[in-house]
Amino acid sequence: MRLDDIDGTAVESTVVDAASVNRIVQQAASVGQRIYIRPADSAAR
Repeated sequence: MRLDDIDGTAVESTVVDAASVNRIVQQAASVGQRIYIRPADSAAR
């Protein structure tokens, strides 16, 4: 989930495979975005 810079609420939620996590973290870090990463439940697949 990408988090709002002001109040920390989720503004976007994306389910990705483990191989994509590093790319997403690097993109967020390059622009200073805050993200929250958690395992998806089996219903999200």
